[in-house]
Amino acid sequence: MRPLHALVLAALLPFTAAAEGSPADAAYGPVAADQVVFADQMYVTRPLVVFADSPNDPNFIRQMDLLSRSLPTLEERDVTIVTDTDPEARSEWRQKLRPRGFSLVIMDKDLKPVVRKPNPWTVREIVAAIDKLPLRRQEMLERNPAGR
Repeated sequence: MRPLHALVLAALLPFTAAAEGSPADAAYGPVAADQVVFADQMYVTRPLVVFADSPNDPNFIRQMDLLSRSLPTLEERDVTIVTDTDPEARSEWRQKLRPRGFSLVIMDKDLKPVVRKPNPWTVREIVAAIDKLPLRRQEMLERNPAGR
């Protein structure tokens, strides 16, 4: 092995160890609809459901790109991103929310749909809608009582 190759390999080893991580350090991000039980989300998270008829839908791709840019902002608001791109599977999410084509559905912690959009939204718009919800306002006041 040439010295330059050994040096490059030695420089990259710390990055591979950090990438492996432990299961407890699982990354926050989108979850497929078949992996999330609808009823288990009650008063635990705010589901943000992104529906499409195909994972190749341009609106779906654009929405996932917009969401991936600001995941910590959504995680701070207890948002679970649920994706459903298979209408034939008839997931529990699809049966309850009945989307047509691409659809973005923002739900509150009581699992009631609050906002439905037929087009992609930026994280800024999503966060603004979430921050107006009564349960979210209550959470913000509990975290910062001086904000009254």
